Amino acid sequence: MNKNFLYKLLNARGVSGSETPVEKIVYEYVQQFADKVDVDVMGSVTATINPEVPFKVMLAGHADEIGLRVTHIEDNGLIRVSRVGGIYATAFPGHKVVIDTAGGPVYGAVLTDRQLVTDGNMGADKLRIDIGAKTGDEAREYVSIGDPATFDTNYRELLGDRMTARAFDDRIGVFVVMEALRLAKEQGAVIGVSASATVGEEVGAFGAFFAASAVKPAIGIAVDVTYATDTPFTDPAAAGNVVLGGGPVLCKGPGIPNTVNECIEASADALDIKLQYEVSGGRTHTDGDSITRTNSGVPFTVLSIPLRYMHSPAEVLSLSDVEKTVELLAGFLCDCSANMNLKPFG
Repeated sequence: MNKNFLYKLLNARGVSGSETPVEKIVYEYVQQFADKVDVDVMGSVTATINPEVPFKVMLAGHADEIGLRVTHIEDNGLIRVSRVGGIYATAFPGHKVVIDTAGGPVYGAVLTDRQLVTDGNMGADKLRIDIGAKTGDEAREYVSIGDPATFDTNYRELLGDRMTARAFDDRIGVFVVMEALRLAKEQGAVIGVSASATVGEEVGAFGAFFAASAVKPAIGIAVDVTYATDTPFTDPAAAGNVVLGGGPVLCKGPGIPNTVNECIEASADALDIKLQYEVSGGRTHTDGDSITRTNSGVPFTVLSIPLRYMHSPAEVLSLSDVEKTVELLAGFLCDCSANMNLKPFG
């Protein structure tokens, strides 16, 4: 596992709409092994091997993370914000945050008091960021309307193979798709493969639509995270029993062709990799929902990493699940061929 690449991704900040710092890391890294690297107008980076081969599989992991954006600066110097993506506003009071500005990072603390921390229905409109400014004019010298903000946290390795960080959703997907591309090339994949670090998944998955429209894949695979159910207050009956260390999670749902999942399962069997399953009753709420609607339609599936405490400043996963997902995807890409029949019959 290339932990140096992983750590760089986790240290970078990229609230939806401001993913460039993450994308630049990806762009630099994939130059070592990709045959072709593209950056589209939205900012997504797509690395490709065997670009001359018409039959392509597209892997997508989204580079963006949830967070906040500055909406107003009060005369007392406090900063008001709105949410970007599915944040839990109640997680912010009392935490350190960092605002990315044109002049560089500006650090702050989110106000907290008894009323805020006991308000279970609190929204982002109640949040105030204190950057130390005494007046609004002073704050405006450093911070502008629209600047993104997120938790000021670090990654940490825990006991065993566990790790905690902000924005595993979905930096770990970006890590997996790029490492799977690298490994597939090393193992001699003959099909075309494009791995995209997409933008904007948390706010509509528009980045995946642009990227897939350019790639024109025969198969799409969204690599994301999914809720682990091996913690209190979770219900395995809601979508499936998913545990850390149990292996990659394959999604079953009405929009996912069984034939694509069967190909993934065959590769998992060949590699002796145990799969877990989750069920989606409709949309998967991943980049796959956008990929499948491009061109004349793209069959897709979702392969996920089990994650605890999603959309918090301290998400937790198992690095063994990450390694197995990379191995599985690389094996699948090597198993693919241009004469695959993805139709259910006929």
